[in-house]
Amino acid sequence: MTEYLCLTLLARADEPEDAFKARLTAFWTHLLRTQPDTYDAVFAEAKAFDTTDGRTSRAYMVGADAIDAVTQALTANGVDAAPVDADDVYTKYEASASEWFQIAH
Repeated sequence: MTEYLCLTLLARADEPEDAFKARLTAFWTHLLRTQPDTYDAVFAEAKAFDTTDGRTSRAYMVGADAIDAVTQALTANGVDAAPVDADDVYTKYEASASEWFQIAH
């Protein structure tokens, strides 16, 4: 069974939610076009934005075996992420709860 890790992406300091949302859309579109196998490992997106350490944030469930590839792509594209707790794993069913939107692949 695939295990998932929660990846929290962070806006720049003082970046409005709309601007962060636009950057995320551009990043995920780029990843889908350039690294489709890596994109396929992104299972779910939180339905709502949140705040982490005073910055707008959005959480994603990513297959544990692809977390390094996704975080490398994020770094290369200037998107910050909170540290990932590799011991805090989720099942497909936990990543399908009502607060998550499953990404169609």
